[in-house]
Amino acid sequence: MDLLFLSEVVLAGIGSGGLYALAGLAFVIIYKATRVVNLAIGEMLMMGAYFFLTFFAVLELPAWAAVVLAVVASGVMGGVIERLAIRPMLGEAPISVFMVTVGLGSILVGLVELIWSADQRRLPEFMPTEPIFLGEAFVSSKVFYGFLVALVLVAIVVAIFRYWRGGVALRATASDQGAAYAMGINVPRVFSLAWVSAAALAAVAGVVVGAIGGLSSSMGVFGLSVLVVVIVGGLDSVVGALLAGLMIGVLEALAGAYLGGEYKLLATFVVLVVVLMLRPYGLFGTREIERL
Repeated sequence: MDLLFLSEVVLAGIGSGGLYALAGLAFVIIYKATRVVNLAIGEMLMMGAYFFLTFFAVLELPAWAAVVLAVVASGVMGGVIERLAIRPMLGEAPISVFMVTVGLGSILVGLVELIWSADQRRLPEFMPTEPIFLGEAFVSSKVFYGFLVALVLVAIVVAIFRYWRGGVALRATASDQGAAYAMGINVPRVFSLAWVSAAALAAVAGVVVGAIGGLSSSMGVFGLSVLVVVIVGGLDSVVGALLAGLMIGVLEALAGAYLGGEYKLLATFVVLVVVLMLRPYGLFGTREIERL
């Protein structure tokens, strides 16, 4: 076995896994706060990438400003979605809210094709392009820097959850909405905060994914792997999203390198089935989760 090739494949998988973990974290934030299974997370990620394309390639703003504006625009979009589409559905059957997010994904794809067209696009280079070597193993510079961005953002989000007042309110609402109301927490505002934060995180993931693989209206397919990540890790587990993201990223890289690219999704869904058979609530999830 070529150990150098294996190490390069694993490192590439870890890089991809960091993006899965970041997008999975956005999914978990929404689920923990609102108990909504958001199947449109891939399309929200896609919108963030197209916002960045507009600010960076069309309006020709500096990359850092384009990223900031894309995150802000995505956050506003998340808040609008929560207020207009999700909040009126709270208290309804879980399958009804789930289907709203399915429809939301289709609407976002339609908006992208209407505004930016269905043609595939490539982002202009904005990341360092110098080759990255860890020992003798080569790592794509985009994958390497994308992983660093994901790592920093995950650390920031975990710290916010732990120490910031809004993060504490999110955790309290996730644990018991009734008790959160009784303690004076504005639960509807927490719901909005969860969607705004998740959309902003998804936007950053979308920018990196778009920089690596290009932009298209089918970018939402990335959300399938994210869905596998959060189900394997546990829908309500931040730790589960992080560890499962890395695991799925490495698994996909190994399957693609040694079996062929067409087996990547097959391998992840095999893992999904096995995990659900052994632990229906995910590796780190709680037993109370309702499955749709």
